[in-house]
Amino acid sequence: MASSSPPLFFFFLIFLSVVSAVKIPLSPFSHQSDQLPNDPYLSLRRLADSSVARARQLKQPSSIKPDEDALSSSKTSASAAVVKSPLSAKSYGGYSVSLSFGTPSQTIPFVFDTGSSLVWFPCTSRYLCSGCNFPGLDSTRIPRFLPKNSSSSKIIGCQNPKCQFLFGPNVKCRGCDPNTRNCTVACPPYILQYGLGSTAGILISEKLDFPDLTVPNFVVGCSIISTRQPAGIAGFGRGLESLPSQMKLKRFSHCLVSRRFDDTNASTDLDLDTGSGHNSGSKTPGLSYTPFRTNPNVSNTAFLEYYYLNLRRIYVGSKRVKIPYKYLAPGSDGNGGSIVDSGSTFTFMEQPVFELVAEEFATQMSNYTREKDIEKTTGLGPCFNISGKGTVTVPELIFEFKGGAKMEFPLSNYFTFVGSADDICMTVVSDKTVSPTGGRSGPAIILGSFQQQNYHVEYDLENDRFGFAKKKCVP
Repeated sequence: MASSSPPLFFFFLIFLSVVSAVKIPLSPFSHQSDQLPNDPYLSLRRLADSSVARARQLKQPSSIKPDEDALSSSKTSASAAVVKSPLSAKSYGGYSVSLSFGTPSQTIPFVFDTGSSLVWFPCTSRYLCSGCNFPGLDSTRIPRFLPKNSSSSKIIGCQNPKCQFLFGPNVKCRGCDPNTRNCTVACPPYILQYGLGSTAGILISEKLDFPDLTVPNFVVGCSIISTRQPAGIAGFGRGLESLPSQMKLKRFSHCLVSRRFDDTNASTDLDLDTGSGHNSGSKTPGLSYTPFRTNPNVSNTAFLEYYYLNLRRIYVGSKRVKIPYKYLAPGSDGNGGSIVDSGSTFTFMEQPVFELVAEEFATQMSNYTREKDIEKTTGLGPCFNISGKGTVTVPELIFEFKGGAKMEFPLSNYFTFVGSADDICMTVVSDKTVSPTGGRSGPAIILGSFQQQNYHVEYDLENDRFGFAKKKCVP
């Protein structure tokens, strides 16, 4: 622990006494510890519910968000042009990436998340996680970062410009004279809400280590209490506190290995491009590109954190589904449009969009029996019984983006077998209650990680565009 900062343990005791009295909102998603992970119906229901819960949070965010006018972060020191870090699938629906922080380094697994920005880890030996007894997960053995074992850990002060990453330029430093530049008051505690649960902690500065690259003074959240968060979060969103922003990445890319709702040992690389060694404006061979778009509602900083796509058309087979434009593009109120989110498992569609797509599948697959009981059990739909039909024909699902780029999904990316080889369900979710007021709120379509499997996906931050191509993602 650096001697120049107050002892972290002192702040942890004070903070723990504060947050222990805070009632952190629980998501409506119910994840019972006695659910059997090998039950296909319950497994799909769990993932469908978590995808809907995630959509609720993305569409109506309530967490603290950064101010875009905050000062820039510290520079990275590196010699490598591209850093590679393994990505592996987890049974709770996310993808895990391991990052190393501290001096000496402590390696911690994180959920890879392009829908949020703060990077945080379970922190200190006192870390408490409520509701984290998920099937196959022992909450008492969640990996924790121990600041007392790192000589580079420092608490971020309230007057430190990096405190503004989360709290904006008007952050209130209680007990601190505004005219005093070296005030020792810490940056206020944060409370963040996710689809599955919440986390709370304080911001610290740490060293982020890769084999050929070191990022000094990286802002990371030291969370000491959480609800229903089985691991830390590696935020890859557009916020100033995100990993891409702090590392000043030119682009990052991944190829999500195909998973079947289990903790697989298979992994593929998450590539982080620092920019040295590539030409500005160059395209990765074989990828189709579409520009990101900007949400016109700049007053809602949460919407500025998302990666909005220029989705223009949706096809089921050769039939174009007539989606009203207000759902395809965000309006002046910020509602509508499409985002891409690795933290969502199944793609979400607002109810009017979902109904149009589902009805078209039902029409084109009318020769198969509709299994509405399975739809109620799994939270997915439409579902069909395909037994005794010989060769099964399922229409293609195609997303067409601005510029003509088409994402023609493999069948396994949008339909899955349920229970046996007799029943299949579409892996797209919706929920009539996402907007309690009955009106539109937030993005109408959220492209989830299940639909991105076996695609090379690139976030070209330098040129503000999204690239993709089908690719067999194998270790």
